[in-house]
Amino acid sequence: MTNVFGAPHKGTGSSHEQVVFCQDETSGLRAIIAIYSTALGPSLGGTRFYPYESEDEALADVLNLSKAMAYKNALAGLDLGGGKAVIIGDPDADKSEELLRAYGRFVQSLNGRYYTACDVGTYSEDMDVIARETRFVTGRTEANGGAGDSSVLTAYGVYQGMRAAAENLWGAPTLRGRRVGVEGVGKVGHRLVEHLLDDGAEVVICDVSEAAVERVRARRPEVEVVDDADALVRADLDVYAPCALGGSLNDDTVQTLRAKIVCGAANNQLAHPGVEKQLADRGILYAPDYVVNAGGVIQVADEIAGFDFERAKAKATKIFDTTRRIFALAAEEGVPPAVAADRLAERRMAAVGRLRGIWL
Repeated sequence: MTNVFGAPHKGTGSSHEQVVFCQDETSGLRAIIAIYSTALGPSLGGTRFYPYESEDEALADVLNLSKAMAYKNALAGLDLGGGKAVIIGDPDADKSEELLRAYGRFVQSLNGRYYTACDVGTYSEDMDVIARETRFVTGRTEANGGAGDSSVLTAYGVYQGMRAAAENLWGAPTLRGRRVGVEGVGKVGHRLVEHLLDDGAEVVICDVSEAAVERVRARRPEVEVVDDADALVRADLDVYAPCALGGSLNDDTVQTLRAKIVCGAANNQLAHPGVEKQLADRGILYAPDYVVNAGGVIQVADEIAGFDFERAKAKATKIFDTTRRIFALAAEEGVPPAVAADRLAERRMAAVGRLRGIWL
């Protein structure tokens, strides 16, 4: 296990507090845990199990994701810092009890600086296995006293953020009569579709998985399906909701996007800095991803103190107010909403983090 403290990792420009490389040859575990900030408390972020093409690609992802978690947790009003982990491999082929328990040992070795949870490629059942080796895990199954599937409140929070965007642009906090395109109808996306249809929206979907599309169509045959993400971006939409992997908003998609609002569950939707300005210049209202998709982390964070779904849902409902506040600050300071969100998060981390210097 290798630790990097208080210094950028070579070639990354990172200002993370700690980066830990974890390896167990027998189980095949190759993982990286990144802690961006503990200014507000122990870092919390999910474990992504993904077949990265290289360690450098995995490192870049975990650094970006852990920073986003720090900002997400700050704006969600949580007393938690930001961290993230990635396990390099194919979860369908490489995941095993031995590997997950080996990973749990590494998490435990950080002595509470990092709490892990579910992400792409990991599930509540995996957290139950990891919890056999560490107490610093959340997002476990309900049968084991956990919060269960965090996609429930992730989708609910995105819907709240979308309502706030609709109010800002069209004067009413509803998607009724609006045409919404949802890219990715997996864990979160298919739940978001339900909220939108119940609100009276027209919904267009796409997903690389035909099974995921058919699952939605089986429940809600009124949804429209397009072939791929490019077709969805070019479609006549009011709202575009990216709910797959990140980077969907790039120079090309921003120029072809016809929607007036972007609000979705995917992490790191902006392919590079500057995309937020391109969206603003085109008159497209962007609801910052880490603000609106915070319902999941709110759900799993509540488990740390003993999970209560209604309490967690009440906190996730406040995503509506937080999103409104960000739009108001963006207008007041003449900056894109993504910049306004960063400023609010940084102010809270600085203000509350300063209090840790007061000796108790």
